[in-house]
Formats: sequence, structure tokens, C-alpha cells
Amino acid sequence: MRQLGSILRALRVSKDLTQDELAKKLKIGRSIIGMYENNERIPPLENLEKYADFFNVDMNYITGRTEEEYYYDLQTKQIAQEIFENENLKALFDASRGATPEDLSVAIATPAAMGI
Repeated sequence: MRQLGSILRALRVSKDLTQDELAKKLKIGRSIIGMYENNERIPPLENLEKYADFFNVDMNYITGRTEEEYYYDLQTKQIAQEIFENENLKALFDASRGATPEDLSVAIATPAAMGI
């Protein structure tokens, strides 16, 4: 199981934020962020919830209870959910996995040429 500090650091780095930038966004002191990431201090529940909300992840992920990866970008998460729920999109996505770059460029150009 990964340590809490490495999970918190990975989340911060995934958004390309410095400790100072994250501290301002979460309204937590920068030195506190550093202590969390170095496993020198355990965040209270309130701060773990701030992390979960800000990074759009589950508390189980933050605390290392699950290794499941989450989408850090909301738009990517929404697209993935749409594909998961729509059988036609799922089939189209699966078919595109085996397509060559040339096949994909034709498929992408065709709707544009048709005015779609």
C-alpha cells in the first residue's frame, strides 16, 4: 500500500501545481502541505476532504485503500463515462483501437467534409 504522502504528492504533481499554489487553493499553509507529503503529519479529515474534492477522487484512493486510478480531468472522466454507458460509442471506441493512423485520419476528416 502506498503511503499517504506519496499519494498527495502525486495528486499535486498531476495538476502541475507547486506546494504553494495548492496551499492557496485549499486554504492550507504551504508548510502543512509539505509535512503531509513527507509523512510528517497526518491530515485531519477536513483537509483530506478538501483534497478529494479538489482532485475529484475518492477518499479510499487518497488513503491508499484502493489502487484504482481516477481521472484527474473532469472532461476526460465525463467522456469515459459516456463511452461506458453508450453501447454504440463503446463499439466505436473498441473498433478504433485497431485502426491505423491513416484509418483514423480518414474517419476524422469525413464528418468535416460532410459538414457534420
